[in-house]
Amino acid sequence: MLINADLHIHSRFSMASSKDMVINNIVPQAKLKGLQLMGTGDGFHLSWLNIVEESTTYSGDGIYSKKSCDFILTAEVEAKNRIHHLFIIPNIEIAREISERLSSKNKDVDGRPRVDMDGCEIKDLARDYGCLFGPAHAFTPWTGMYKTYASVYDCYHGKPDFLELGLSADSNMADRVKELQNIPFLTNSDAHSPWPHRLGREFNQIEMEDISFSSLRKGIKNNEIKANHGLIPNLGKYHMTACTKCYQLMDPLFAKENKMKCDCGGIIKKGVDFRISEIADWDKPHHPSHRPPYIHLMPLAEVIGMTYNKGVTTKTVQNIWKKLIREFNNEIDVLIKVPLSKIDEIDDGVSIAIKAFRDKSIHIAPGGGGKYGEISLDDVSNKEIKFKKRKQLTLDNFN
Repeated sequence: MLINADLHIHSRFSMASSKDMVINNIVPQAKLKGLQLMGTGDGFHLSWLNIVEESTTYSGDGIYSKKSCDFILTAEVEAKNRIHHLFIIPNIEIAREISERLSSKNKDVDGRPRVDMDGCEIKDLARDYGCLFGPAHAFTPWTGMYKTYASVYDCYHGKPDFLELGLSADSNMADRVKELQNIPFLTNSDAHSPWPHRLGREFNQIEMEDISFSSLRKGIKNNEIKANHGLIPNLGKYHMTACTKCYQLMDPLFAKENKMKCDCGGIIKKGVDFRISEIADWDKPHHPSHRPPYIHLMPLAEVIGMTYNKGVTTKTVQNIWKKLIREFNNEIDVLIKVPLSKIDEIDDGVSIAIKAFRDKSIHIAPGGGGKYGEISLDDVSNKEIKFKKRKQLTLDNFN
């Protein structure tokens, strides 16, 4: 069976997470989104584990079920050098055991524990308990593995089970790095709230024999990931090198010359695009035969909001979103499956926007410095973007 899975989210116990991030809210929203398997997130936080256990029924082999949604234990850990690692955990008993072993001052107050462990120790801990593990949002400049290491093997002293791409990278970017050819890629939302414009904004389609930890392990290790779905990388808030205060995009060479300091007083953050160019072995992606397609999309509410120039929570956007979901069952189907002619009957403007995503004619003003990119249906590819620079750069340089 083909399962839509979002394996990296957070609970209400994580810093900056919505208090609405509880099982009873996640379940109905996951159904509306079209997700069948969710990571629980925060799997080393004992209070959250109690809520998961109380709110679900254990189905066996690592799966905790409630109505139309199944959950598998997952956790993100911040280790040495502020690098984030993602665990997929066999069951609650193991999650509790690992939590007891973690030496962390914040694990009782924050769903993402901070530990004084390096990547090799993270690998050994995961292996000791039969967990799957890999770097979370590996290219993100603040907490991604590649911000510190030039090689995933330098970090773990071995091969991780997967690599999570993060919102600012896709397979075309990551497959320029030779060492990643034999590592499966995951795409997950890292959601901090349960609403469908956050939950499942990135997800994986995985071929699984059944919904179980064993089947997920087999699916990842045997390269049964059939598609990665996610944001166009240019939309990621750390895609380009930019100031974290005024968000002005920067030529990376200019940024280096100015010691990563902006005239406004802000700090310039190296973008994912430039970091990959530093570690890449090839100018263009070399996709291995097992690599699934990466399908670009964005949350339906944001597509509607772009069409009508309205916020995602406005009545205009929400009313159209509800009409589409009532008619076509879930958001993922609307974005990737439902015939455009059918969507056109509900809203012809939204149909045009979804078509632009499907045929890759959407246009992007890239994000950077902590600000998400912006999308347009108008052709802006020949317009200049204002950089602080040595030379003028255009949008085409970064697509």
